[in-house]
Amino acid sequence: MSNILIVDDEQSYRQLLSLVFDGEGHSIRTASNGREALELLQIEPADVVISDVKMPDMDGIEMLRAVRETLPDLGVILMTAFASVETAREAFKLGADDFIQKPFDVEELKLIVRKTLDTQALISENRAFKRAQRDRGSIKNIVGNSSKMHAIFQMIETVAEVQSTVLITGESGTGKELVARAIHDLSPRAEKPFISINCGAFTETLLESELFGYIKGSFTGANANRKGLFEAAHRGTIFLDEIGEMSPAMQVKLLRVLQERKVRPVGAHDELPIDARVIAATNRDLKQMSLDGTFREDLFYRISVIPIHLPPLRDRREDISELVTHFIGKFCEQSGRTVGITPKAMDLLENYMWGGNVRELEHTIERAVALEREDQIQPERLPDHITNYNPERIKAEFELPDDGLNLTAHLENLEKTYVVEALRMTAGNQTKAADLLQMQVRSLRHLLDKHSIRNLSAQMRSGE
Repeated sequence: MSNILIVDDEQSYRQLLSLVFDGEGHSIRTASNGREALELLQIEPADVVISDVKMPDMDGIEMLRAVRETLPDLGVILMTAFASVETAREAFKLGADDFIQKPFDVEELKLIVRKTLDTQALISENRAFKRAQRDRGSIKNIVGNSSKMHAIFQMIETVAEVQSTVLITGESGTGKELVARAIHDLSPRAEKPFISINCGAFTETLLESELFGYIKGSFTGANANRKGLFEAAHRGTIFLDEIGEMSPAMQVKLLRVLQERKVRPVGAHDELPIDARVIAATNRDLKQMSLDGTFREDLFYRISVIPIHLPPLRDRREDISELVTHFIGKFCEQSGRTVGITPKAMDLLENYMWGGNVRELEHTIERAVALEREDQIQPERLPDHITNYNPERIKAEFELPDDGLNLTAHLENLEKTYVVEALRMTAGNQTKAADLLQMQVRSLRHLLDKHSIRNLSAQMRSGE
């Protein structure tokens, strides 16, 4: 039995169709115009709508347009006594499943309804299959059996069902985008786009045009209208990675979008309504930044309605062996090889601190699998900084003197030492030195000015 909604301003047609499809065993509701039909659909969904085109208040075409905004997969069959090629073309353009002319053959209409219901069943089965495949993939990619990770999995499943903004925090390499994708894939928005952007990878001007789009002629090079990522993520999810790198001016614009649920493309006068769930991520302390005045406090509270913190790998060491096994399997599958790992190599991996977290571990295993020619990964295939890692020696080097120390001065001196060493190792090349220190060149130059050693790189390049 299916739920059929019959929409027609003529009572005789409503009665006729009610008798026909009630006799087929279906549950029937009726409405006299499109507006009344939309109200009934809000109360209880239907499987198929059979609607006249010409009706007062709201006709069938207007109703179809509204239905496709909220119920894109609902089966809709339109009928009219005033058929025209233009009307039929518009109906199919808007997504009508079929179109029939009055007076119609009842048996033909029954066949059309059965075909539409069969199509709906196939769509539902296909969606369920894709959802199951995607769900397994999303969760499978987040590896861990520790209590901390079980709490993360539970949180993902809980927040996926709501529409609130999520802020994912954690160090670089902890898997923030994987968590964002899992939330999207488990949500009612799963069939719609998941759009990701790294806010720190664009200048303020470029980020605005990427997020909000632009119209032709709004700036040099804008040769055509371009849809922004918020618009592209309509009814889906937009993931704003490294949101802590966003400029103050962009923070103001983003806050307005989140409050108004509208975007204004660069160069446009009109605003466009958007319906995209926002998930943000950062490895910075936005709360502290808001206290320091470098991140808007109102934006912080707007994006952190539901906070999720991902623990660093060193705080869930019990997951390391499972991650190692997962990555070995991944890279062996890619290379068509079968490789294991020796207990000694596994011990080294489990004892290391993993400053780069899961991402660093993944790269380490990829390298080891590529280099290993035996049937098991040997300790020699691991980087020197892992095989030579000695936590007791490091602890001794960082023992606190009995009389204490000036921590701020000590850290600044340590910072300066590493900057100088990076420049020495790269013969004064600031770009390469910044890469060694895993920072942007502009951040390195800030440190050079801070420690009054801006001329050092030039001296090293000249060999002085």
